[in-house]
Amino acid sequence: EERDLFPDVIKDVNSQVSFLNIRNRILQLWLDNPKVELIYEVAVQRLTDLKEISPENVPLSLQIHKYLERHGFINFGIFKRIHPIRKIKKAKVVIIGAGIAGLAAARQLTSFGMEVIIIEARDRVGGRVSTFRKGKFVADLGAMVVTGLGGNPITVISKQINMELHKIKQDCPLYETGGSRVIKYPHSRNWVVRIIVPREKDLLVEKEFNKLLEATAHMSHEMGIDTFKDQQLSLGKAFELVINLQEKSVKEQLLAHWHQIAKLHTGPATRKVLSRMSDLKEAAVKCRDTLANLPTMADMEDKECEKSISNEFERRCIMKDWREACTEAVELNEKRLNLESEIVAMEHNLPSDVYLSSKDRQLLDWHLANLEFANAAPLDKLSLKHWNQLKYLNNLRMNGYEFSGSHLVVRNGYSILPTAYADGLDIRLSTTVRKMSYSDLGNAFVKHVLRTLIYVFATQILCTLPLGVLNPPDPELDQGPTIEFDPPLPTWKVDAMKRMGFGNLNKVVLCFDRTFWDAASTNMFGHIGATTSSRGELFLFWAIYRAPVLIALVAGKSANVMEHVGDGVVLSRAIAVLKGIFGPENVPEPINYTVTRWGSDPWAKGSYSYVAVGSSGDDYDIMACPVDKNGTSYDNMMNNGGNPRMFFAGEHTMRNYPATVHGALLSG
Repeated sequence: EERDLFPDVIKDVNSQVSFLNIRNRILQLWLDNPKVELIYEVAVQRLTDLKEISPENVPLSLQIHKYLERHGFINFGIFKRIHPIRKIKKAKVVIIGAGIAGLAAARQLTSFGMEVIIIEARDRVGGRVSTFRKGKFVADLGAMVVTGLGGNPITVISKQINMELHKIKQDCPLYETGGSRVIKYPHSRNWVVRIIVPREKDLLVEKEFNKLLEATAHMSHEMGIDTFKDQQLSLGKAFELVINLQEKSVKEQLLAHWHQIAKLHTGPATRKVLSRMSDLKEAAVKCRDTLANLPTMADMEDKECEKSISNEFERRCIMKDWREACTEAVELNEKRLNLESEIVAMEHNLPSDVYLSSKDRQLLDWHLANLEFANAAPLDKLSLKHWNQLKYLNNLRMNGYEFSGSHLVVRNGYSILPTAYADGLDIRLSTTVRKMSYSDLGNAFVKHVLRTLIYVFATQILCTLPLGVLNPPDPELDQGPTIEFDPPLPTWKVDAMKRMGFGNLNKVVLCFDRTFWDAASTNMFGHIGATTSSRGELFLFWAIYRAPVLIALVAGKSANVMEHVGDGVVLSRAIAVLKGIFGPENVPEPINYTVTRWGSDPWAKGSYSYVAVGSSGDDYDIMACPVDKNGTSYDNMMNNGGNPRMFFAGEHTMRNYPATVHGALLSG
């Protein structure tokens, strides 16, 4: 992008060095004090004082400052303005949705001098960023984790507003349904029987999980296997195929082991030893009988002297043969004993007859549930090849879009971000959009919650509705009405929407009067489900806030199942799980709780996007592409063709940062 915008710079090395020095210094000046607008006059003065700029590069510095500001690299977020905003006449934008993407776009467009109206169906801002607040209790119901600060715009915003970031402790003890270990908890009133998975066992199964994950990547990226029985493979199906192959391999190893034992029992080496020992036994008997029939020299007369000498010679030869046979017999018997010992050892050290025991499978299912949580979808919905959008270069796996640093949470609630972003913006809450008509004028039909029709004109429309709202309703969930577009969205846009996935993840927030878990050493603990189908049910509990609050996650297929279960049943199940871990007498009844149902939320219809079977990262780019009334093709729109009237933003339009708050923010 910079090469295209600054073609003169790339002509020689000196120009490139000057460009990079000026650009990086301006960025550093902004990062040093992001609470105050970095105006050009201040920036160029600082550059001059630091001798970072020569007089001939002053015009270039102005261009760079404008570029950085226009693209949101500086002067974004919540900061004190030095220069008043110049209003642009006849520039009116309607933004549909007051989530992070809509709010970020509104602030940026407002800073450009445009008139911006945000229409929001909810009675609050933030969209899927929502925080539960009751007295001292705080818990994020939607977005919760900041995935690294290195390069993340949230880093800058956290300095502008009071975002209390807390590093997540990675230790996560797991509790299973069998076995026991007695441990005293510092906050427990009694000795507790904690059913905990040994750390060594957890690491062993986690290592196997990573091997399976690598095997599925090898299948798709190296071997080119992405179909099975003429059906596109999902990640979940690939997992099961690899597991079945491993089970087959284990059975084959066991069979080979038994064949080896049988070979030791009846093989050529054993037969040779036993046959030779039998021959030696017969020879020994023959020697004995021959010796018994030979008279000794003392028994014979002098006249038979010659014959006695001959008999003595024969006797001694037989004795020699007998001794040699005995020596060989001892050696052969040693070989026989060694063979028998080897057989006994092999019979007592049989390889496993299964790849995964029932306990191992339960533990593996926990890790699979954690992967389903990361993607907000069952694994059998995820694309085998594209689920994590990894790129391969010379057979090396590359992913250069992950932010560096530890994962964090916002202890005072993530909703402080959209609340701060909304300050000063024109936001029409509790106003639902039923129809969007984008013509040469660009306009939107909106319907107020009080059933009053309002017709809003604008030069442009920015649609930041979640993918779940744009798509037809999920038949498994009660999701409410859909949005009508006039004219209908072009086929290439609709097809991308249908190919992509929009998943579900739910939470159960439990507020207690005291802490009964080990809050000092861990921020989370896992619960291992009894079956594969229920592996995502309350599989992980977060303890990240100062008040005694637990957040239980429900992922995978269980997330949709929970949508149809009453709060009382969900609460009872969560408490039962906790009592099974910490002991019945140590788990009090919660003094407050709430249960999310994002899938049934008519203004979300799910949690976040994922790459479904049949989809790829390209669909995120298609979703980000604007449309015009003429149905101009995607390629033409991407090449600045057409006359775009409706634009799109949101995490589902960010190929490199999907399913994240920073992705939504950057898209806006």
